[in-house]
Amino acid sequence: MLDINKLVSQEDAGPAARGHLMELEPWTEASAIEMARKDGLELTDDHLAIIRYLRDCYADHGGTINARQLMRSLEEEFAGLGGHKFLYNLFPKGPIAQASRYAGLPMPPGTLDPSFGTTH
Repeated sequence: MLDINKLVSQEDAGPAARGHLMELEPWTEASAIEMARKDGLELTDDHLAIIRYLRDCYADHGGTINARQLMRSLEEEFAGLGGHKFLYNLFPKGPIAQASRYAGLPMPPGTLDPSFGTTH
């Protein structure tokens, strides 16, 4: 059963508490590759393209874009490669949650919502 208190506390926790970096600048692709390697995931050029896209979206919109909007945007951007299925094949723990972590970004609002579809 969903514990709403845990959900709210996770949503309100800062990026450091969720395992994300605090600032955009010190991030490097090498740090993302190393973080993913420790998680047992080898990042390919496709992974890095998604990560770069998320960082660009964050630079353009900050934390104002929610998880559903960002997912729609990702699916449109990568529709030619398979859209939704392509994204989940690359990031099986959720393209928003997992890719945001490697991108050094805070998770957008709504990412941990069980109705959204992440695999937490």
